[in-house]
Amino acid sequence: MSTVQLAMIWQPEKVLPYILHELKRTVEKISPVHKIYLYGSRAKTPITDWNTLDGKDWDIIMVCNFPIINTHIWTTARNYHVDLSIISKQQADELLKHNKYLVELFPSDEFIRHFNNHENDSLKTENYD
Repeated sequence: MSTVQLAMIWQPEKVLPYILHELKRTVEKISPVHKIYLYGSRAKTPITDWNTLDGKDWDIIMVCNFPIINTHIWTTARNYHVDLSIISKQQADELLKHNKYLVELFPSDEFIRHFNNHENDSLKTENYD
């Protein structure tokens, strides 16, 4: 269970651009990023109720050619309240069979468009290539 840490960067308008832009590009220096998923409490909670998750971490899975460990250097070490797991395509296939609470953030931009409909400050999805 995630803990509330208001001192870390957890706000959606700051975390989503970091995940989909800077973090993705950093990981792609090592391996192509095929998909990015949101899971955990943010995946289960409607965007309209995310205010109940203030200060909670982001559970993120990136699917690459191979798993990468020690990802905290790109997340908590940079003060982002993100729990990042980088897994292989094979691991993702197994995970998708058993976990119904995964929300795809990349390559689909459907979630981001939905998020933009509920926020005043729109995220620019065209920057997430």
